[in-house]
Amino acid sequence: MSNIRVCSLLYISHSVLLLYTSSAPQHSESHKFPLLISYLLQVAFKVHGTVQGVGFRDFTQKCAKLDGLKGWVRNTTCGRVEGEAQGSDEKVKKFLQRIDKGPSMAHVVKLEKRDLDVRDGEEGFAVMRTAESMFKPGN
Repeated sequence: MSNIRVCSLLYISHSVLLLYTSSAPQHSESHKFPLLISYLLQVAFKVHGTVQGVGFRDFTQKCAKLDGLKGWVRNTTCGRVEGEAQGSDEKVKKFLQRIDKGPSMAHVVKLEKRDLDVRDGEEGFAVMRTAESMFKPGN
């Protein structure tokens, strides 16, 4: 008999996924082993430095799409770039590392990050219009 692997994805909540696998045919739950745990994160970020007029928003959108993230990015009236990103913990961390470096013409001085509650229904990654910063002093 061939060793067929059966995988199932167990949806625990909107922010945690578990992937289980077993060798079929097995009928006991004790033969299943967790392979992967992935947590959904949603973060707000604000980037300080030379980040406007250097293609930073487009760079951020490309990085987000590479990692399959949802969210948005915009310039702020105080000369920074900010946004939100949602995805697996691993992908969000990789994304934040990329934007901490920025595109070649940018000079990132500081990257602020704040964890948010995960919201259902997020779609795509948009470049938004310039607006006042959502980050308040002390946040």
